[in-house]
Amino acid sequence: MLGLLLGLVAFGRVLLWGVGVELAIVVASTIFVVCVWANSVGSRIPLGAVALRMDPTVMSAPLIATLVDATGLLIYMSIAGLVIQRI
Repeated sequence: MLGLLLGLVAFGRVLLWGVGVELAIVVASTIFVVCVWANSVGSRIPLGAVALRMDPTVMSAPLIATLVDATGLLIYMSIAGLVIQRI
């Protein structure tokens, strides 16, 4: 729900800037996918830490932030590449 709402807000915001609909689709889709990805990673890493008998509070925040930030750019570029190929 959060990703969908943020994606819709971003779509409207990009359109207000006066750029093309293609860029608005890329930004909105990226925000949606990154939100879903961040929630998935954020819920699974602590569970994995507990299974490995590690303290989830110590390792979760840095690992989640690094993983989501690094893959967020890859997600953006992948979505942009798919949209550009369709044009």
